[in-house]
Amino acid sequence: MTDASENPGGLAYRRVVVEVPATTANLGAGYDALALALDIRNRIEVNVVHPYSVDISIQGQGSRELPSDRSNRFLVALETGLRWALGSVPEKVGWRIAMVNAIPLARGLGSSAAATVAGLLAADALTGGKLDRRRMLDLAAEMEGHPDNAAAALLGGFVVVALLGGQAEAIRFDPPRDLRAVLFVPEQPLATSAMRAALPHEVPHRDAVFNVGRVAIGVAAIATGRFDLLKFATEDRLHEPYRAAVYPALPRLVQAARDAGAMGACLSGSGSTVIAFGDTVRLLTRIEGAFVAAAAELDVPGTVQIATPRSAGAAVVQAR
Repeated sequence: MTDASENPGGLAYRRVVVEVPATTANLGAGYDALALALDIRNRIEVNVVHPYSVDISIQGQGSRELPSDRSNRFLVALETGLRWALGSVPEKVGWRIAMVNAIPLARGLGSSAAATVAGLLAADALTGGKLDRRRMLDLAAEMEGHPDNAAAALLGGFVVVALLGGQAEAIRFDPPRDLRAVLFVPEQPLATSAMRAALPHEVPHRDAVFNVGRVAIGVAAIATGRFDLLKFATEDRLHEPYRAAVYPALPRLVQAARDAGAMGACLSGSGSTVIAFGDTVRLLTRIEGAFVAAAAELDVPGTVQIATPRSAGAAVVQAR
């Protein structure tokens, strides 16, 4: 660690590099309660500069959409973390931030949560560890409004998460070793706010019971290695049927993956990505072909990619 007296504002380091993974939330029945980290990563380098200034460069996903000023979500989270750790953002400290983003925006792959978690982790590194994972999860949940994507991005793996007594609690499991995700990522983004607005205030009792059973089976399957039961966890009656009104292609895309033999298929987060799971090259190839065919039939432009579930969460790559 560098002598704090050598750095502006008494920070422990002048430069940190962090990586944070994409995430898929809900996984079907586990609305706002289940999430999984994926090995698609954003990498952000932060340099402390003097005097006060903000310089943000963005490569890759969001290079034309994301703000490059103080409203950038990563910088908001970074300074939020510093305020909690130090009481305030050090005076006259400026930032030079370089972002290389692989996580698509507004596609249900946790880009917002990734930026928030990355900013908090950078704040923790810059202050020499004054934020712990518990505090970062609470801050991320507060900033995001719900903790599912943030928990998976921070902790990695498969997470079960809830707000208990106003505090985010998360339990993680390592994902199945051979499990892979096939992603159909449409060109068309979907705003989380619009997809949440499509949900009803009340749902039938039988549908709530249906989802509770599916979530319970899904979590037990992960905990006990009964991966043959994962397909049931991706069956949902609480949000996907209603979101299909905004995203009419959803049911056909999900069914195409299931018909191809997927271990489970569902909307990723609030979309527009549709995710399906497999554990062999042959199965993944069938799912990929099914997505391509269904998308062509529906005239929904997009790309298909295969992603590995990621056991590791956000990490500090370098600090000096």
